Amino acid sequence: MSRIPLVLLPGLICDRDLWKAQIEGLADIADIQVADLTQSDTLSGMAESVLARAPARFALAGLSMGGYLSFEILRKAHTRVERLALLDTSARPDTPEQSRRRKMFVAHAKRGKFKGVTPTLLPNWVSPKSIARDPELPQRVLDMTNRVGPDAFCRQQNAILGRPDSRPMLAGIVCNTLVLCGREDEATPLNLSQEMAADIPAAQLCVIDDCGHLSTMEKPKETNEALRRWLTA
Repeated sequence: MSRIPLVLLPGLICDRDLWKAQIEGLADIADIQVADLTQSDTLSGMAESVLARAPARFALAGLSMGGYLSFEILRKAHTRVERLALLDTSARPDTPEQSRRRKMFVAHAKRGKFKGVTPTLLPNWVSPKSIARDPELPQRVLDMTNRVGPDAFCRQQNAILGRPDSRPMLAGIVCNTLVLCGREDEATPLNLSQEMAADIPAAQLCVIDDCGHLSTMEKPKETNEALRRWLTA
């Protein structure tokens, strides 16, 4: 049986290590490509880069910022996306407070205080229960963000700041869709995933217990099981 082309979109200041367990655990059924989202400061530019490298038709999975980008890819080329997985993300634009915080983080990074940014973000990303299970997880996350670096961090934040409200397009998404969220996700709380799942006609909602924002790293087994069901449905 031929493997399913699968494009994975990392979240803010994340790289392919975000998807390490999925690259390994789904290799038997998926031909996986992890997008580099570090070069553009707009979602449109990111989408063009992903589409230029992606197969003609593919399954698409994005976590957090990767979910925001998934909507932009659908706007540009919805006929190329055969399946969609939205992990720990939202269809809503930023609130004014979220925008203010993003601009503050960018300002800190541009003043050379980038290493002070990622430890600040970490408590919103990783559940304490996940750290208890895997004490090395926080360092893995910090290493990942340091590899991405401050310049790409600023570009990605600017791209996120410019994203539109994607809720009006949810009812028009007709492909097989998985909406997955950690129950303890503080960055994009569960109600945002419930909202998407309710409005996308072919969506299935999967909630991962004892898990925060980085479900692919915090609960890789459960996340892989959900992605496998989605890919083979």
